[in-house]
Amino acid sequence: MKQAILIREDLKMDKGKLAVQAAHASVEAVLKSDKKLVSKWRSEGMTKAVLKVSGLKELYKYKQIAEDAGLKTALITDAAKTFFSEPTTTSLGIGPDDEEKIDEITGKLKLL
Repeated sequence: MKQAILIREDLKMDKGKLAVQAAHASVEAVLKSDKKLVSKWRSEGMTKAVLKVSGLKELYKYKQIAEDAGLKTALITDAAKTFFSEPTTTSLGIGPDDEEKIDEITGKLKLL
């Protein structure tokens, strides 16, 4: 079991902002996921991979591929209260689900 969190590299978020956006993506994806999958994922140690994408277009591409494969996703748009001057889509959570399903979609992405 695994969860993937995709972060936009082009936004150049500082470490704190990036961590918060990754956390939002992780939590929101878990809240949307099947309770049995979440329970299994938790019992196995809650594996996560934080991966980078080049920008918004690539983020949307992976969202669509994941959804077409039947995976739960959570697209995160920051409300622009601190770091950004306008609402900005920053990250995407995928899963948790079977590691093979996640890797089939995100396996070519590099770790952040």
